[in-house]
Amino acid sequence: MRKRLIQIFGFLITSLGWLFVLCTMAMDYWRITQIGGQGGSFIIKVAWYWSNLWKDCFTDSTAVTNCRDFPVLWSVTAFIQGVRGLLMCGLTLGFFGVVLCFVGMECTYIGGADKTKDKLLLAGAVFHFAGGVSNISGYCLYINRIARTTFAANVGPGVLRYDLGPPIFLGLVGCFLIFLGAVFYGVTVSRVICPESKVVYTYGGRTYMAPRSRGRTLYTGYYKPSRQYGSYMGSGRSSSSKISNISQTTPTKISERDAFV
Repeated sequence: MRKRLIQIFGFLITSLGWLFVLCTMAMDYWRITQIGGQGGSFIIKVAWYWSNLWKDCFTDSTAVTNCRDFPVLWSVTAFIQGVRGLLMCGLTLGFFGVVLCFVGMECTYIGGADKTKDKLLLAGAVFHFAGGVSNISGYCLYINRIARTTFAANVGPGVLRYDLGPPIFLGLVGCFLIFLGAVFYGVTVSRVICPESKVVYTYGGRTYMAPRSRGRTLYTGYYKPSRQYGSYMGSGRSSSSKISNISQTTPTKISERDAFV
């Protein structure tokens, strides 16, 4: 039950993270700057320049916005192309990760046996992590381009110093949620990554295989059998088998009366 809840929580977190990243693709104000300001209580001159991945826009003090859409793909600025490609690549990997994790979750009735579902869930977690790395690389590329211009000592004429907009921060939060959900998936399938050693117990003439642990674990619903009901066999033979072998190899002593008869 605990494993199932962790997987559901991880699925919700990763889905929310991918939703945040997808929303940033269509949001405005990736970068924004303001020209002019206020003098006393009167607005002298105010204008806003802002951009996203698809267009550059200008909004004046009367709230009239004029935009210029970016031209065809091969004539767009190189860093814009890189950000687009990284985000789209991350979204594609995230789609496969969501599908694999949905099939591999314990609460779903598709995907095959438990061992197969754990492997699918592990593969989905890897896709989520790779997609998150691709997304955060795209955001960092965009941030680096803005920071280089903003913090430059000398800027050429006509070059504006932009600030980061809300979509950048929303995307970074989405990447954090994706990584967190992938960690939750990895915790639930840790036995696939690091299989536990086995301990052999005997009870009532039967042999049991149990993981080597001191108490109740996430995957086992029982405790170790008590020593007063069973004996530890380990890697060697049991004491009962040793006794039977000794009885077979020890010669039987024949009394003189039986020999005479």
